[in-house]
Amino acid sequence: MDNAAAPLAGQIDGYFSMSVILDISRLISRIRYSTPSGVDRVEMAYARGLLSHYGQEMAFSAVHPLGCYGRVPHRAALDYLDELERRWSSREDGPRQRSLHSVLPQLAALLPMGKAAASQGVYVQASPHHLTNMAKVRRILQREQARFLCLVHDLIPIEFPEYARPSGAALHKRRMETVAMATAQGRGAAVVNSAATGRALQPWLEPGTPIHVALLGTEALPPAVPDTGDGRPYFVCLGTIEPRKNHLLLLHLWRHLAETLPVQEVPRLIVIGRRGWENEQVIDMLERCPALSGHVEELGGCPDMRLSSLLRGARALLMPSFAEGYGMPVAEALSVGTPVICSDLSALREVGGAVPDYLDPLDGPGWKAAILDHTLRGDLHQAQLARLPGWHNPSWPEHMAVVTRAIELLQSG
Repeated sequence: MDNAAAPLAGQIDGYFSMSVILDISRLISRIRYSTPSGVDRVEMAYARGLLSHYGQEMAFSAVHPLGCYGRVPHRAALDYLDELERRWSSREDGPRQRSLHSVLPQLAALLPMGKAAASQGVYVQASPHHLTNMAKVRRILQREQARFLCLVHDLIPIEFPEYARPSGAALHKRRMETVAMATAQGRGAAVVNSAATGRALQPWLEPGTPIHVALLGTEALPPAVPDTGDGRPYFVCLGTIEPRKNHLLLLHLWRHLAETLPVQEVPRLIVIGRRGWENEQVIDMLERCPALSGHVEELGGCPDMRLSSLLRGARALLMPSFAEGYGMPVAEALSVGTPVICSDLSALREVGGAVPDYLDPLDGPGWKAAILDHTLRGDLHQAQLARLPGWHNPSWPEHMAVVTRAIELLQSG
């Protein structure tokens, strides 16, 4: 296309629309890490989805690790997103954290420019980064003359403070107060990853504030040969090691299996996820329980290729959580045809539908029976495999269609 004939940024069919500004502070803050968290993947999906829809109309912004806010140079942002995706999809285990010296050139390239565009916009934030600082968010919105659209992942630290860091509930309340401020009086809206999260968020917002429900898209794991390990059946537990994930149930169960079954009949358990907080008992069992040796493996980092291989070879994904705002591991497992045994939580039912085997997270005997059935490919296992073809895989295009509609409503409001 002749550049002279292309519309100006923000101009469509003869009129000017408000620009779309995506905050990528979270991704820039993770510049030293080799593997992504769930929130990292979501912010990346927003970057790719909004770029696909808006193209040059879209701008990137960030609160840089140095503390300054502004628009990130477009080319530098695109190059950084490409590099991050290459890093995440690597077949090799990279260093868990890169040296500060090695990332300084990228940090310099990603320094925000001094001025925002003069036109109004819709400022989109897909992570909780800097939401604890209400004054900063207010200044950003004033500077951008922007309306606010925020993805709220969950309210678990407020609803279940016992599962959060000691200061977690207070910090999350500040985040929700910031969202309430930024969306009040018709100035913004919220996107939530499940109806369960939407119900928890509603009391925090001004009556009438739009809340749009959009299930997160399932990450497309790369094709891989199923991992066979040592030939024994195995199960995968995927997620940060923290109290609400209920790893203790599985570790106590595996110790029981190791003590009561012949060694060759004990399935393996692979725990994939970084160590979080308030998890001393779990770490003690992983590091010091002799009965788990040879039966339980901990992987603090797992590149996408290896994760794909491990999920495809597992008898089932195990997710005995006490609380979830969504259930990305459930979707990832089902998307590659791996059964799921998970807690009976409304957010997980929104993701898994009628396919997984749902259990109370405190029902130890029930978990034992289900795990042994799937180990032997018993009736539960076969029944779930028969249900799997009927599962609807949530997609990022579906999610982003909700997001772009929410942006359009804010632009026209």
